[in-house]
Amino acid sequence: MGVLDSFGVLAASIVAALVMLVFAVLSFFVTVFIVQTGAGLAGYSPSGDFVALSAAILSTGAIVAGASPISGLAHTDQ
Repeated sequence: MGVLDSFGVLAASIVAALVMLVFAVLSFFVTVFIVQTGAGLAGYSPSGDFVALSAAILSTGAIVAGASPISGLAHTDQ
């Protein structure tokens, strides 16, 4: 593996991390909207702190559930 290949892999990893970060932030905003709307439909009016906390917990759970540990075993170099 050459030096240029290493920089290519590094650049791809940085781009992938940035894309995942953008999707995580978007997921959080959508979850905030869903939590706030659901609370309104249920007749509650929680403060912004509780909406943000519950959205953060739900977003984190969804992201962790999507990162399956089995996916690391699927890639084998032969």
